[in-house]
Amino acid sequence: MRYLHDLRGGDRYDLGTVTVSGEQSIEFARHYDPQAIHLDGEIVSGWHVASLFMRLYVDRFLSSTASDVSPGLDELRWLLPVRPGDVLAGAVTIGEISASLSKPACGIVRQYGQLTDISDRPVMSIVFYGLIYRR
Repeated sequence: MRYLHDLRGGDRYDLGTVTVSGEQSIEFARHYDPQAIHLDGEIVSGWHVASLFMRLYVDRFLSSTASDVSPGLDELRWLLPVRPGDVLAGAVTIGEISASLSKPACGIVRQYGQLTDISDRPVMSIVFYGLIYRR
């Protein structure tokens, strides 16, 4: 299990890859982002792309970290279109670490997430926070 004292600013964690499913992208669009460009399968919804990042993050980082809730995010950017069949690689870099005033058993960790395509071009970036328990 990873705790607050195990994290250092600048540490980078690879989150693995995911292949974007056209069928799942259209299904996501039907339920949550029913714009024509997403429903026809041409471009994947940015919200679906963000959820793909979240899945990688939970599976490869958060599940082995003593964490609590997230107090939010500062920035979410969709940098390039994602299309069905694209293979995306995720990474998260640890930023600033500070004390939590509301939960003294935790620290607040600013994190910089990114998804890149097969050519290593960033397609999504996110700046977000997590409450991580002290040992």
